[in-house]
Amino acid sequence: MEINVKQDSIQACDADTIIVNLFEGVTTPGGATGAVDAALDGAISELIASGDFRGKGGEVAVLYPRGAIRARRVLVAGLGRSDKFDLEQVRRAAGEAIKKARALNAQHVATIVHGAGIGRLPVALAAQATAEGTLLALYRYDAQKQDKEESWLKTVTIVEYDGQRLEAIREGVRYAEAIVAGVTLARDLVNEPPNIATPTRLAEAARSIAEETGLKVTVGDREWAQQHNMGAFLAVAKGAGEPPQFIILEHNVEREDLDTIVLVGKGITFDTGGISIKPGENMGEMKSDMAGAAAVLGTMRVVGLLDLPLRVIGIAPATENMPDAHAYRPADVIRASNGKSIEIISTDAEGRMVLADGLVYAGRYRPHAVVDLATLTGSAIIALGQNVAAGLFSTHEWLRDQLVSAGANTHERVWPLPLWDDYADEIKSEVADMKNSGGRFGGVGTSAMFLKAFTDYPWSHLDIAGVALSKKERAYSASGATGFGVRLLVEFLRNWHRAE
Repeated sequence: MEINVKQDSIQACDADTIIVNLFEGVTTPGGATGAVDAALDGAISELIASGDFRGKGGEVAVLYPRGAIRARRVLVAGLGRSDKFDLEQVRRAAGEAIKKARALNAQHVATIVHGAGIGRLPVALAAQATAEGTLLALYRYDAQKQDKEESWLKTVTIVEYDGQRLEAIREGVRYAEAIVAGVTLARDLVNEPPNIATPTRLAEAARSIAEETGLKVTVGDREWAQQHNMGAFLAVAKGAGEPPQFIILEHNVEREDLDTIVLVGKGITFDTGGISIKPGENMGEMKSDMAGAAAVLGTMRVVGLLDLPLRVIGIAPATENMPDAHAYRPADVIRASNGKSIEIISTDAEGRMVLADGLVYAGRYRPHAVVDLATLTGSAIIALGQNVAAGLFSTHEWLRDQLVSAGANTHERVWPLPLWDDYADEIKSEVADMKNSGGRFGGVGTSAMFLKAFTDYPWSHLDIAGVALSKKERAYSASGATGFGVRLLVEFLRNWHRAE
């Protein structure tokens, strides 16, 4: 869908639908909303006075001008309380309004930038949030349907009367379009059925990103992984009919003068649990076990589109976890690429196995920071809830704080959890350097301590098990894959600074 920026007054736009806004508790509209109210002879004020519209977050009122202005309909989006107003309220208001416009079969929508006036948000950030909420709310996944639902909506125009603000608005929209391209890729990969979103499909997506953006791509097969002694990754792949793919995307890889950040994503394209097979109920949701890899691929797409001034590496070890005669078993001892031996307690603790070799490989870039993402444990959902926050473990406070800040700005929130040595005691083994599982209790902590053993650089681990999927539609996110992590990581990279 096309989104553009135009200097104009919103009430004079030739769009069939225009969107303005209102804070909760306001009785006399001002700014662009006030201008539209005047053009409609006080219709918005009357709506407020009647009590039919209060400006609460999520509210969208529809007015029909009947020829008073060029637009056929006016949508008034509630911004909520002004004392709690932030960029997330902008995204939500934009998302709810554009969904209402789509439901009304609008074809051309014009909107003001939410929050850049009385909301006092920086113009570029408010424009980015308006465009993000708009575009993300329009996302749908229906690729496998024969009869796809067609949308009439073709164009969104962001309208600004003040010409001096146009450059900042265009910059915000440019960032939003790149970010949404990355989120869309991540959502699509997770939403695709597992017979389509195979490791080979993820590798094809990486090659497409490289072709689109100029990033360097490497895809290692089983033989390549053997040459790199990736025993942990290959153990999980032993039972899989689909060939494993160790995917690497590199941005500015030759620029060793730039700070280096490596992103590693768990890419289990379907997780049966292996020999330690999962219950059949809800097993279909295990197609999302590659959401970490999808987030890394989506982020690398944005990194390339925006040409961020960093050396950024994306790593996605991708395989299925299946039970067959060749599958690895409980009690096996596996050796990872850093030489550490691992006693297998559960083959359903496979994500940390593929990440182990991914984290070791990350070390060859001499990174200033490494962040991994994984739908790793059900314990993270128990600890933090569904669709609330990802669990964050970090070996460095400055890295932790940057991720927390990025999560707050994007509303892809992360919550710090402890890396205590007590958790390491639970994965001690009598026959190997460590176990791959510490049991049911404290699983989110023991899994993080397992991963820490494969790092020797500033590192953070994000357990995204509770935020990768949503069972209900939200303001700017459809049910299904959320694309969690892309906006968070892009914000983190854009505002990167390392400890001196």
